[in-house]
Amino acid sequence: MTPALAATAHGAARGRLAPDGVASFLGVPYAAPPFGPRRFRAPVPPEPWTGVRDATAYGPTAPHAPYAPPFDALIPEGVIPGDDCLNVNVWTPAPAPGTGLPVLVWLHGGAFTNGAGSVPAYDGSAFARDGVVCVTVNYRLAADGFLRLPGVPDNRGLLDQVAALEWVRDNIASFGGDPDRVTVCGESAGAMSIGVLLASGRARGLFRRAVLQSGACHHFLRPASAGRITAYLAAKLGVEPTASAFAAVPLAELLPAAAALRGEMGPRPDPALWGEAALNIMPFEPVATGLELPGPDCGVDLLVGSNREEYRLFLVTTGRLEAVTRAQVRAAAGAYGLPPDEALAVYRAGRPGALPGELLDAVATDWFYRIPAIRLAESVPGSHVYEFAWRSPAFASRLGACHALELGFVFDRLADPSYAPMLGADPPQALADEMHGAWVAFATSGDPGWPAYDTDRRTTRVFGDTPALADDPRGAERRLWDGVR
Repeated sequence: MTPALAATAHGAARGRLAPDGVASFLGVPYAAPPFGPRRFRAPVPPEPWTGVRDATAYGPTAPHAPYAPPFDALIPEGVIPGDDCLNVNVWTPAPAPGTGLPVLVWLHGGAFTNGAGSVPAYDGSAFARDGVVCVTVNYRLAADGFLRLPGVPDNRGLLDQVAALEWVRDNIASFGGDPDRVTVCGESAGAMSIGVLLASGRARGLFRRAVLQSGACHHFLRPASAGRITAYLAAKLGVEPTASAFAAVPLAELLPAAAALRGEMGPRPDPALWGEAALNIMPFEPVATGLELPGPDCGVDLLVGSNREEYRLFLVTTGRLEAVTRAQVRAAAGAYGLPPDEALAVYRAGRPGALPGELLDAVATDWFYRIPAIRLAESVPGSHVYEFAWRSPAFASRLGACHALELGFVFDRLADPSYAPMLGADPPQALADEMHGAWVAFATSGDPGWPAYDTDRRTTRVFGDTPALADDPRGAERRLWDGVR
């Protein structure tokens, strides 16, 4: 590979130009290392550097503990040590100013505790190949990013994302991108982050379009619940619930203790301990005072959707699918706010002979992912809605159209070995062409290639074995959630 050069506001960077014409610039800092006196503080700009900074290898990742088994073998991620973890990676077909290409900024998922923009599975070469500058972002995770602490800003991970978007605004023209044509795109926690940014208006003017995959505006913790988690983690570590006390805990102790909270919540989903987090088993989420939807004046084009069987990732891979009882499904429906008997009758009618675990997947998928996506689309006229329905052959074809399965298709990286454990053998390239192409079209023009969603027809693009349009898929189940979710 030959060198490629780009100028940023903080110094010049040297990347690599691949034979196919795509240039990559990896590990470019958008904010200063968030440690020492900057620990648990809002991000600040990086120090300028002299000379030309090498940008041919991924930079450090935000500190985090590994996924617990079996997810550590299924979901791509990695840890690169180092303090300079607030960095971006850029792929571009035109590493020169003035080209004015559309830009897609990727916010990774990982339940606000895991993931990194440097995961090879998020390589943005296919977007650059198709004329879109792709930027992937690291942001602070778990306690450093989202633990509520007195005297310091909440939602530091979101503040990092805003700082990264500001870096894009100020620098992306040097990489061939147009700062007025930015699409922010995320999956799971990344999409939930975008939902909060949209609802709060915190990043207004920093992006023109947004793609939210398997996440929207409904996942956050109210301050009281966030405070309960802070108190519990502090007691677990034997420290005071303050920023200075947590900063004094070595990362080798803090990271596993924070990661262990999810494992402790599952067997004891007690709201007295965990507050609202007891329902979704995510101890680290953005802190907000209540649910807000962005509304028609948000000024952002939206593409939003979910996978048809999201929750199977958590049921099938752990062996729980066949172990779920009718009583557990009924209890889950009630905890989500549905009238259990009426709701389960509707879900069973659409799934004759379904196991209780399969009904739990359907109910939980709707509560976590599908209904929040629909509510967001309803609030912003002109939004486009999709559903990913291709079923993986992995795990004896039981994995289904589960959470995170669409990622290899969106990034057009079906051959990446990181995705193989979930995709199984021979995933359909034609579907990747369709889905990746729709994301490229949306980032380019705001039109992914199908009609916008409205409350009359509720047109949804279904990405399955044969991509198709559907009006109000599973409408009877959707109507159960009116006034509930």
